[in-house]
Amino acid sequence: MKQRLIILSRNTLILLGIGVLYAVFYSISGVGIPCVFKLITGLSCPGCGVSRMCMSIIHLDFRSAFRYNMAVFCLLPFFIVTAGRLIYVYIKYGSKKDKYADVAIWIMIGILVIFGIVRNIIHV
Repeated sequence: MKQRLIILSRNTLILLGIGVLYAVFYSISGVGIPCVFKLITGLSCPGCGVSRMCMSIIHLDFRSAFRYNMAVFCLLPFFIVTAGRLIYVYIKYGSKKDKYADVAIWIMIGILVIFGIVRNIIHV
């Protein structure tokens, strides 16, 4: 259990460090990660606007964050709870699978797919 906690902590710190570096780079340059889906198709994917949404959240501008990507913004609390559950199950039992988290993830994926289709029909 202790070894799993150490591994998880290390990986979390690495990801957090990458996120902070990206946020600093984005703040200074204004250059974000381009959406390959949008470059190829000209359509917005369900994740388009997430970088700007995260930067808005960092600046506590929740109205702008919502406008940049409504679906991800609304799903964020559910994602955090699901990630927390997966972390708990991994640390406690050593399992990377959880049927409740799997169902939640599939529901969130379904919502994002529907959002991706609707946002391109009505140009949200």
